[in-house]
Amino acid sequence: MSVVNSIRSQLSPINPEGYPFIGAFALASLVLFLLWTPLGWLGTVLTLWCAYFFRDPPRVTPVSDRLVVSPADGRVSLVADALPPPELALGDKPLPRVSVFMSVFDCHVNRAPVSGPIERIVYTPGKFLNADLDKASEDNERNALVIGAAAGRVGVVQIAGLIARRIVCWVKEGQQIGAGERIGMIRFGSRVDVYLPAGTVPLVSVGQTSLAGETIIAEIGAAEPAPSFRAG
Repeated sequence: MSVVNSIRSQLSPINPEGYPFIGAFALASLVLFLLWTPLGWLGTVLTLWCAYFFRDPPRVTPVSDRLVVSPADGRVSLVADALPPPELALGDKPLPRVSVFMSVFDCHVNRAPVSGPIERIVYTPGKFLNADLDKASEDNERNALVIGAAAGRVGVVQIAGLIARRIVCWVKEGQQIGAGERIGMIRFGSRVDVYLPAGTVPLVSVGQTSLAGETIIAEIGAAEPAPSFRAG
């Protein structure tokens, strides 16, 4: 029994969004087995990947009014001041922005970076450029949210990528959300931008790996200078 529990503890739950896809992959694999066994095994591998893609592991979120946690698993691709999308209504001046790029191997469940009421949700249709490109913030299909955190308003933008064709949002305007709570997901491979209040110093660097709901990416109102980083 202990071995079974140990194995079970290593397996992540599957988000319900993935059930139709996993079922379709599994059915296709059965058909492929009937046609040609090697194709069936290929379908089996793809089915396992699909289940892995839709994993939804629990996370432990640090709780503080000033802390901002990563909204996504993946690689920090950009850390710089940038003009927020107009639909966020966060002003016409550049704000500190942290972008997290999700590959097809990262968990794609997005989580709230801060606690507070959701003031705005605006969906904008667009292109499907590589989400790792800076211009994807302006040109790609996206879903923008503004969360009224106690320490300042924070913008979150889910951006569809080259492969992604579907942005899913599970929250509504006016809803009170807690930091680390699930807000949606993007299928398959994409990016999430976080726009921080003016003067906020990001605590992450380009190339760093982040975990949604756990990795602290900034502290609003902190007077500390930006940290230095060393690759090892």
